[in-house]
Amino acid sequence: MRPWFALASFTLTLALTATWSGAGEKAGPTDNTPPKGFTALFNGKDLTNWQGLAMAPEGPADGKKKPRNIPLWLVKSPTEQAEKIQKAANDKVLPNWKVQDGILYYDGKSNSLQTVKNYGDIELLIDWKIEPLGDSGLYLRGNPQVQIWDVNAKGNPKKVGSGGLYNNQKNPTNPLLTADNPAGQWNTFHIVMKGDKVTIKLNGKLVVDNTPLENYWHRGQPLPSRGPIELQHHGDRLWFKNIYIKELD
Repeated sequence: MRPWFALASFTLTLALTATWSGAGEKAGPTDNTPPKGFTALFNGKDLTNWQGLAMAPEGPADGKKKPRNIPLWLVKSPTEQAEKIQKAANDKVLPNWKVQDGILYYDGKSNSLQTVKNYGDIELLIDWKIEPLGDSGLYLRGNPQVQIWDVNAKGNPKKVGSGGLYNNQKNPTNPLLTADNPAGQWNTFHIVMKGDKVTIKLNGKLVVDNTPLENYWHRGQPLPSRGPIELQHHGDRLWFKNIYIKELD
């Protein structure tokens, strides 16, 4: 290989690595500053308001099969036990979610991040970015999920865009249209949730219109009235900023 070509290839590799590691990109001067009436869930400095996803057994074993693990916030655990489980989750998860120059970056190597507080009816604004073939999502009231993925992701055989309610079984699951920017570029969700019904705009285009989000953890039961907002781990690198919420209830 010619030396100049080798140098050019090396320089390109470094540039791509910097782009996908989040290095070199900084939040803008007005990023992470909430609009009037909204509160910033992400302050652009640290992980205040956030904790690691903690799972716990749903109930005692009956001798026949092990109880399934579900999110800790759904389990009635003694306070001391719940605090111990949550601390272990934080110790494992939080080191992989880092704040870099005002941007929340996830390296894809641990687990999901969720709000400490539970929310009911909300209006939510959030900017997100994924790498090529990336896959993620947003949990509302701790239930999956508002889908985030590359149109060409392996788990996306229908090649639909982001924003759909992926885990719905009885109600619509796919977005009304594809409004994603190419992988590596920022996207913006505007989500309104009232009761169990969700309306979503992606990059200013309506992709979900007043559609019920179904209870994933307890199928057939009503959606919980309150629950955390979760940034979903799927083993891919993720970037978030400008996470704003307005409580409507």
